[in-house]
Formats: sequence, C-alpha cells, structure tokens
Amino acid sequence: QVQLVESGGASVQAGGSLRLSCAFSVFRLDAHALGWFRQAPGQRREGVFCVSAEGKEPGIVSEKGRFTVIRDQAKSFGYLEMNPLVPEDPATYSCGTQLTPWPGCTTRGYDYWGEGTLVHVSS
Repeated sequence: QVQLVESGGASVQAGGSLRLSCAFSVFRLDAHALGWFRQAPGQRREGVFCVSAEGKEPGIVSEKGRFTVIRDQAKSFGYLEMNPLVPEDPATYSCGTQLTPWPGCTTRGYDYWGEGTLVHVSS
C-alpha cells in the first residue's frame, strides 16, 4: 500500500514563496503520476499541478508560472513550489498518486492521498 505525508504548510504574506513536500512510502516514484490538489473551505478539491510518470515536463498545470512540481526519486519526495503566493491561494493542499502512468489531473483519477497541509496567505 502506498502512503503519502505532506508537510511545509504555513502562513505566508502575499508575494512570498513556499515549498510543500510530499513523502512517499518506498516504491518507484518515477513510474507513477504525481498530483497536487487544493481544497478551500466549502469548496471541492481541485487539481493544481500534475505530472505524468517519467515525464520531464508537467502534464497539467493550473497556475503556470507560479507553481512548479519537482520529483526526487532518490529521496521518494515530491515538491510543490509556490512563488509568488497570492491572496486566492489559501487552502488545504494534498498530494496524490496513482499506479498508472497518467490518470489526468482530477481527484477521481488518484487512489492514494496524504492528509493535507494548510496554507494561509496574509495581505
């Protein structure tokens, strides 16, 4: 069974940057898709940035130019870099994965999830 744990959530002033981390249980990370999702209070979870297995470029990105995904296979870590943060970004961010090369970037396409980490942006 695949397990994921997010970390790095914090309260950051608008215009600042933040890196969220996703630790995976032992498996070949580059053989599976990696996705980052966010859910604001009272809203549905939405895809933010998803990458395909072994992809050198992101497959789907909703915040081009502000969010970047990095996959570190050696350390079994996935990262979401957010720079700059804007007032609309506050939400609980979760990482997910699926045991297929590319399930897309919707919640129904991912079977394994972390519990999420909270991001707050002050202005």
